Amino acid sequence: MPLLTLDAACLAFGDVALLDHAELVLEPGERVALIGRNGAGKSSLMRTLAGMAKLDDGIVWRQPGLKVAYVSQEPDFDLDRDVFATVADGVGDAARLIAAYHVCAQEVAHGDEAALMRLEELQHALEASNGWTLHHKVEQVIDRLKLDGTVKVSSLSGGGVKRVALARALAGEPDLLLLDEPTNHLDIDAIGWLEDLIRSFRGGVVVITHDRAFMDAVSTRIVELDRGRLGSFPGSFSEYQQRKADLLVIEAKAAADFDKILAQEEVWIRKGIEARRTRNEGRVRRLEDLRRQRAARRDRIGNVSLQLDRGEQSGQLVAELTNVTKRFGDKVVIREFSTRLMRGDRIGLIGPNGAGKTTLLKLILGDLEADEGQIRRGTKQQIAYFDQFRTQLDPEASLTDVISPGSDWVEIGKTRKHVIGYLEDFLFSPQRARSPVKSLSGGERNRLLLARLFAQPANILVLDEPTNDLDVETLELLEQLLAEYDGTIFLVSHDRLFLDNVVTQTIAYEGDGRWGEYAGGYYDWKRVREAASAASQAAAKEVAKPAPKPAPEAKPAARPNKLSFNEKRELEQLPGKIAQLENEQASLQQQLADPGIYKSQPENVPRFNQRLEEIELELLSLLERWESLEGKSA
Repeated sequence: MPLLTLDAACLAFGDVALLDHAELVLEPGERVALIGRNGAGKSSLMRTLAGMAKLDDGIVWRQPGLKVAYVSQEPDFDLDRDVFATVADGVGDAARLIAAYHVCAQEVAHGDEAALMRLEELQHALEASNGWTLHHKVEQVIDRLKLDGTVKVSSLSGGGVKRVALARALAGEPDLLLLDEPTNHLDIDAIGWLEDLIRSFRGGVVVITHDRAFMDAVSTRIVELDRGRLGSFPGSFSEYQQRKADLLVIEAKAAADFDKILAQEEVWIRKGIEARRTRNEGRVRRLEDLRRQRAARRDRIGNVSLQLDRGEQSGQLVAELTNVTKRFGDKVVIREFSTRLMRGDRIGLIGPNGAGKTTLLKLILGDLEADEGQIRRGTKQQIAYFDQFRTQLDPEASLTDVISPGSDWVEIGKTRKHVIGYLEDFLFSPQRARSPVKSLSGGERNRLLLARLFAQPANILVLDEPTNDLDVETLELLEQLLAEYDGTIFLVSHDRLFLDNVVTQTIAYEGDGRWGEYAGGYYDWKRVREAASAASQAAAKEVAKPAPKPAPEAKPAARPNKLSFNEKRELEQLPGKIAQLENEQASLQQQLADPGIYKSQPENVPRFNQRLEEIELELLSLLERWESLEGKSA
């Protein structure tokens, strides 16, 4: 039996139909990724599925007794309460008793004798309402999500608050879990943890996300909300992309054929008095029907048009850090870090929330000074900064004032464009150009911030979580724009695929204030880290092995140990083989050191890295063989 069914669902805001006779069936155990353009109505649909909003028309059927838990983009609970009380809200009516008992128990533990009587009353109330079982469930969820139940929610980071929201939803043991942009504000390790959590969840899951790697990891089906209709694509996001591309080709051909027929009929109806004498009334009715179909057809929204002006070229050196250390109180955030960054580098910063990524960026760009070490910075630097919290946007300002305050024109390089037309490039209609920022959704605010960022010349781009809330099409266009940009890029992002497609080198947090520098993107760094971890574990096992017993002394050979004819020939050929491998190794290293390869031949980078590892092993084997034969020869 399905968990939930949506039948002929209609929902509109103003004259825009968010749902237009949409259909959906959710089966038990399904993990559905809901995607669509910003503003298409995904969050409105999610709230409808959760029972928090009503349809204009149509039916939402839920399995009798179905428990639904909804986690919104932003926290919808009081941040001034402690974690335990907030999570306990997820179990329903017993939450008040459980939270009160928890607070009272803490008071008793701190020596408050007056709380003992109140604690006894709460114990009886919990026994009467089966509250002990629910109390245990809350404690289990808090422990599973590695939370401290005694701290205030307001004291947690964005990722910590998201964990509390998930714990609150899971405490009620729902049959259907609805998640709206759950990866926002989570670091990469936390996203991996969330993937494991969703894959192990026994009920159904619907998640709104634009993180392509996340979708590939958790989804069993992709559902796309496109022009009011829901399209279903079984499988991963990668499979959806191919099928969607084929469908768009078919749709475009069908629309072109329809428009051609309509144009022919419009020519016929306008032929004049002679044609009207022999007019076929059936053909006239058919033309009227064609006109109605064309008026009702919703064409696919165009893509964002992105342009970026690099401005004046910066100096060759961007920044050089030598043994730089930065402390905040007793905490060392950056410890003896050295690097040299050049014009045109594309640097990705990876690390957990609070590790110091923003601090490192500020040191590089000159907003902070080091406590120890030296920093040498380049010249002629024009920096454009994308702030993940969108603090640069005044909620009361209009869109036009955000882009071009005091002027109706925007200049990008040598191009001068009216601000209304420029906003249209970012999919903001002329009717919305004078609207306040506060009327925009999260994805639309990110698009507006990108529009503001790209309206100013910059030779250094600093992008702090630019992918939050952006739809997939805009993400891919942004990737393409950044690939063509010839300035310097600093990128902080939890979107692993976006990092891989943009950056050519990675600076990653390694614990205790230590930072390491690696060639390539996220998956290159992950491969190196896993290889180092495996080598470390192997070495530890080797050390733990008992010392081997000394081998008995070998009896002297009856005759001298000389090289055979084949061994002599092998020894003569070894130097040439070693030289050939070393030349290949140097060539590959030179190609990987060129930033251009990550733009022109990104598909070759993993293959080159794999070949380098193979060469290392082959060289080691050949050198050992050479040493063995040389010793035997001597």
